[in-house]
Amino acid sequence: MSDSSRPLRSTSWFGQKGKDGFIHRSWMRNQGHPPHLFDGRPVIGICNTFSDLTPCNGHFRTLAERVKRGVYEAGGLPLEFPVFSLGETNLRPTAMLFRNLASMDVEESIRGNPIDGVVLLCGCDKTTPSLLMGAASCDLPTVVVSGGPMLNGKYRGEDIGSGTHVWKFDAEVQAGKMSMAEFSDAEGCMSRSAGHCMSMGTASTMACVVEALGMALPGNAAIPAVDARRHMLAHMTGKRIVEMVKSDLRMSQVITESSLRNAVRAVAAVGGSTNAVIHLLAIAGRMELPFSLADWDAIGKNVPTLVDLMPAGKFLMEDFFYAGGLPAVLRILDEHGLLEGEAATISGESLAAQNVGAEVVDDRVIRPFDNPLHERGGIAVLRGNLAPNGCVIKPAAATAELMQHRGRAVVFESIEDYNARIGDPALDIDASCVMVLKGCGPKGYPGMPEVGNFALPPKLLEQGVRDMVRISDARMSGTAYGTAVLHVAPESAAGGPLALVRDGDEIELDVAGRKLQLHVDDAELERRRAEWQAPPARMASGYQRLYHDHVEQADRGCDLDFLVGRRGAAVPRESH
Repeated sequence: MSDSSRPLRSTSWFGQKGKDGFIHRSWMRNQGHPPHLFDGRPVIGICNTFSDLTPCNGHFRTLAERVKRGVYEAGGLPLEFPVFSLGETNLRPTAMLFRNLASMDVEESIRGNPIDGVVLLCGCDKTTPSLLMGAASCDLPTVVVSGGPMLNGKYRGEDIGSGTHVWKFDAEVQAGKMSMAEFSDAEGCMSRSAGHCMSMGTASTMACVVEALGMALPGNAAIPAVDARRHMLAHMTGKRIVEMVKSDLRMSQVITESSLRNAVRAVAAVGGSTNAVIHLLAIAGRMELPFSLADWDAIGKNVPTLVDLMPAGKFLMEDFFYAGGLPAVLRILDEHGLLEGEAATISGESLAAQNVGAEVVDDRVIRPFDNPLHERGGIAVLRGNLAPNGCVIKPAAATAELMQHRGRAVVFESIEDYNARIGDPALDIDASCVMVLKGCGPKGYPGMPEVGNFALPPKLLEQGVRDMVRISDARMSGTAYGTAVLHVAPESAAGGPLALVRDGDEIELDVAGRKLQLHVDDAELERRRAEWQAPPARMASGYQRLYHDHVEQADRGCDLDFLVGRRGAAVPRESH
């Protein structure tokens, strides 16, 4: 029974006398629920993104059962429900296209059902932001349980990381230094247990984000998926969400401006994915909190990268967990004045208080503050006449010598144009050039695919070239590396300056100066703009057309314009 005099949402379903309550209780009892479970105890929704088509989340049935144990133990009624599952590995044309659709599914499932609090089971990249976004718009007591990373990949005595080694091995095959037989052998060695990417890709980054936001119990980010302690965390989360419902600890009391800033600092400290920029902007928009692209640079630029993980470093998430995990990183940041430790968490303690006892067990993985992997971590935000609303680059994953570079543009008008021409030995390109890819932004693709680290020409790979400056309105996998300028806003399909770039134009990249400049005079750009025509939407109807017409640009989080904000959990009661 709830120890609060406040009526629960679920009471308007299960606590009514007469035919209305009869209908709701009777149908639920066909699953074998005894009548005492409808006596006014908190009903906890378990929002499950399990799918056989989302291998990162393939173990979530078991995880959900562990959450249920904790809910029952605390005197609640757990009710599991499915939502659209976003599998980065299989879903085409890109999972990002459907992040907002999944958030709509989550929001309406929570609002329309007899749920007092919700546990979000998140794993593969887009499931975490989509579930947080949908739950934010309802603003009930909410907790996240991430699925956890896979065990380290192992290939010929070497640890190999999800995604990171795919790009590396592919480049070696293209350069003739790795056989296809070896490439195929490595395939079965990378993903060898349940869980999501074990490099610091977007899945691991977003798991760190939710812990830094205070939306998960300590340790959530790094416990391997197959470690028994992941099951224990799920159990304890089930207990905690019941307590949160009783005290009415809502999402809006946990995610604040302070917690958003803490998340930015955490991403910098762990060397996290550039995708976190877009997702955190979208979450802030749902929470109606002031937060902009400029905040990323201002808050994160002086935070050192302490965690030595692929793709920026050499270790993997399993090592990170054994070394102390995110609690140890947050404690270090707090000790050096880089954390707003008073920020609330779902545990009921402040962020600093819940991590005060965390220890670094292996300082090769979590490096000392005075000996970081990179003195200035984080994600750099660049502006200039090529990206007036901003773009991003991850310096830790780039080549230091290319951080200040000026070169001749080699332009690909679309991903199809790139695929058709990149292998041509006659392509007029050398290592000093700047590769430009258009048509891969939110509207243009649609959905903003992870092609921003598009591969170099095979003829240059054969010469030993391994990195070049690449600029696009696309995203990049968090597991990838390279000097890739991403999320150029406005995108080319929306008429941004990127649409006007032509072969031979001079482009200047200056990361230290936070500048991306197209060296073409204004009069010539205006002439080109007058000639430019917007490309037609790739899909004339259905969800993709809705997305095309309403998606916001990357600097605003790529949410649909009509989804921004909190709408609450109130719902009209149906009269039977």
